[in-house]
Amino acid sequence: MDNVDKPRKTPGCARPAPGPALTRRHALLTLARLEQSYPEATCALQHTSPWQLLVATILSAQCTDQRVNQVTPALFARFPAPAQLAVAPVAEVEGLIRSTGFFRNKAANLIGCARTVVEHHRGTVPQTMAELVALPGVGRKTANVILGNAFDVPGMVVDTHVGRVARRLGWAQSGQPEGVERELCRLLPRNRWTGTSHVLIWHGRRCCRAQTACCSACPVQERCPRIGVIRAR
Repeated sequence: MDNVDKPRKTPGCARPAPGPALTRRHALLTLARLEQSYPEATCALQHTSPWQLLVATILSAQCTDQRVNQVTPALFARFPAPAQLAVAPVAEVEGLIRSTGFFRNKAANLIGCARTVVEHHRGTVPQTMAELVALPGVGRKTANVILGNAFDVPGMVVDTHVGRVARRLGWAQSGQPEGVERELCRLLPRNRWTGTSHVLIWHGRRCCRAQTACCSACPVQERCPRIGVIRAR
C-alpha cells in the first residue's frame, strides 16, 4: 500500500463547481464502470489471517505491495503469531524486513503492536476502529484495510491512489486522507466502501497515474472532469 500524496497546488486543483459529478447517482454509475473494468480488484497484500494482514499493511507504508509480499513469508515463518513477534529480537526483525524501507521504525511498531495484541487483546486482532488505531504503527488507513478485508466491516481506505483519483473525479476536495475518507463515505453507500477502495487503487496504478494520466485509455474518460490533471496522454 502507498502513503497519501499531497495534491499539487495548481489552478486545476480548484474546488469543482457543484454539479452531477458530485451526486451519488453519477458517482455510482462511474463506479460501476470502473468495477467492470477491474473485476479482479482486491487487496494485493498476501495473507491468511487478520494478524498477517495487519503486519503486511504496517510494512506497506512507503513500500510496494509486491515487495511486502516478498518479505512476509520469511517473517511469518520465523514469527508466526503475535506471541512470538512480541518477544522477537529487534535486530532479527529489522534484518527480515530491511528491504521494505524505514525498517527500524517498522520493526519497533511490529513488536510493539504484537505486545499490545497479546497483552490487551489475548493475541487476537481487535475488530473496532478505536482499538485498531490504538495499536503502534496503525492509523486509519491501516485500520480500514483490516476492517474491510479481514472482518468484512466496511472501511474506506485512502492511500495516494484513492486520494488522487477521488479528487480528479470530483468525488472529494480535501488534500488530507481523513478529509477524503469523510467525503467518500458521505458520497457512497456504506456497503460499497471496501470495494471502492480496491477499484480506485487499481485504477490509480494502471491508468489514472500521478505524473501522466492515461486519459485516452480511461474507461470513464467521458464521466471525469479531470480536476487537477496536469499531463495526460
